[in-house]
Amino acid sequence: MRPHRHPHAGSQIVFGLFVIALGLLFLLDNLGLFDFRFSLHLLPMLLVLFGVMKIVQSRSTQGLVVGGALVAAGVLLTLRSMGLLDLSWRMVWPVLMIGAGVSVVLRSVGGRRHTMLAEDGGLPPTPGDDAVINLTAIMGGYKRRLASPGFRGGEVTVVMGGCELDLRQCGLQGDAELNVFALFGGIQIQVPPDWTVLMYGTPVLGGFEERTTVPPDTGKRLIVKGYAIMGGVEVRN
Repeated sequence: MRPHRHPHAGSQIVFGLFVIALGLLFLLDNLGLFDFRFSLHLLPMLLVLFGVMKIVQSRSTQGLVVGGALVAAGVLLTLRSMGLLDLSWRMVWPVLMIGAGVSVVLRSVGGRRHTMLAEDGGLPPTPGDDAVINLTAIMGGYKRRLASPGFRGGEVTVVMGGCELDLRQCGLQGDAELNVFALFGGIQIQVPPDWTVLMYGTPVLGGFEERTTVPPDTGKRLIVKGYAIMGGVEVRN
């Protein structure tokens, strides 16, 4: 059996540094040395933090777009709270439309690129193979059943929505790594009974739960890592 890969710690370092900085701000505020104005600045700071965490974690263009959108929203709200920007819904909804259009275009271009590489003999699978997945659900639900004989992992991003991923008909050779990011939403993953699940998730006012049976040592391991921020991630048989 191959040794499992240690989870990438970059986003965890970002989160830890943010908590330290927030604690220092509270300390300075309590000492009367700095007016933090908690109610005005906390939400924008959280959005920027979550966006940076997503960018550091992501391995896909769609994930980078989601992280960038969260950072942009936090920056805009910060400018508004400082009185430097007159932000209203009339300005927000066109930006959301542009972001949704960019996500659709990137998904189409990415699928075409993978198909061309596969035809040239490269390693990336075709979109219909489902060996590597990239799912994004924003303010909506996503249900998908996969049947890839050689599942290799991927990325699942949920923002104010939900995703149900059924992998019970998939095959696994060695290790597969699945990055998850649930913000105000939930992700449910179903796996075959002969898979060993290793979870390295970090819950932030949320939860990670594994409800699988203990399988024999088959050498098939699914590594689930990421964040559940005011949401939840569940893996079961």
